[in-house]
Amino acid sequence: MGKCRMDFIAVSVCIAMIALGAHGQSLPTPVAGLSWTFYSTTCPALEFIVRERIEFYLNQDITQAAGLLRLHFHDCFVQGCDGSVLLNGTLGEKTAGPNLSLRAMAFTIIDDIKSRVEAACSGIVSCADILALAARDSVNKAGGPFYPLPLGRRDSLNFANLTTVLANLPPPSSNVTGLMSVLGLKGFTFTDLVALSGGHTIGRANCSSFDNRLHNSTTGENQQDPTLDQSFANNLYLTCPTNTTVNTTVQDIRTPNVFDNKYYVDLLNRQTLFTSDQTLFTDTRTRNVVIDFAVNQTSFFQQFVLSMLKMGQLEVLTGSQGQIRKSCAIPNPTSSIYSILDPEISSSSYSN
Repeated sequence: MGKCRMDFIAVSVCIAMIALGAHGQSLPTPVAGLSWTFYSTTCPALEFIVRERIEFYLNQDITQAAGLLRLHFHDCFVQGCDGSVLLNGTLGEKTAGPNLSLRAMAFTIIDDIKSRVEAACSGIVSCADILALAARDSVNKAGGPFYPLPLGRRDSLNFANLTTVLANLPPPSSNVTGLMSVLGLKGFTFTDLVALSGGHTIGRANCSSFDNRLHNSTTGENQQDPTLDQSFANNLYLTCPTNTTVNTTVQDIRTPNVFDNKYYVDLLNRQTLFTSDQTLFTDTRTRNVVIDFAVNQTSFFQQFVLSMLKMGQLEVLTGSQGQIRKSCAIPNPTSSIYSILDPEISSSSYSN
């Protein structure tokens, strides 16, 4: 490998390439229109601005890391990483069932970062890129890996309709087959599925998102999922005593605010919340990957980086597509926003 240029972006790429290369892997080639040094001359302060604001907010409340990571997931899985989930609108993506539990503070943090980036380099950096960087820095601040990002995404002119949102965000009651029916179409493998699910090592979840494992859906009576560890289930019943309880609980009981591999240890011990979690261990197609990540955090981190880089390049807008929004919540004045979102919104609750 040649010498690394001594600037923040180039050194980040070089370090990641060395780390992954030592294990026979390398960073993927960015999709057309993205590059590792996209803003190196037009907005060289970008990554420093994002990093400083993430440090500021997460020093006050580390739990916001989960909210920012989830926001990035919900943006990318629905019509690509285009910042569409950030758009306001009475029928926008924000109002769709799977997005109702996205953290309000996550949107506030992105808006704050955007305003500061605009002050430094107006009209240059997309909200989609800012969200991707904020999620990356949040993972790193919480203890997870740092990885370079190819940048150059542009922002969408419109948000997705309800049908699109629901079709692309599988519910927490899904099994591996259901999850892969969505992720497989996007080019993800079973290994990607397990690695990306590792994001559940931080964050909280609403009782309603795993109630199917505690109560009978018709009668509301206690009906424990047999794959739940008994003592773990007993504690969940204390938090979620009925099928109408609105409490929340942590997703990783071992290190709830640290991005590490303990989520996979939870899986081995049958101590995770969602059907979509536990199915990763009960399904033979994914079990060995879970075991590998549970005993080898380095293996998890390396694959998480590769899978996140793949996710972060889903259906991106580049070049002259879309726009660079001045405000993440609204399109630029010269552009229109529309949606055919069905006015009847699902009230289903999902995890943080």
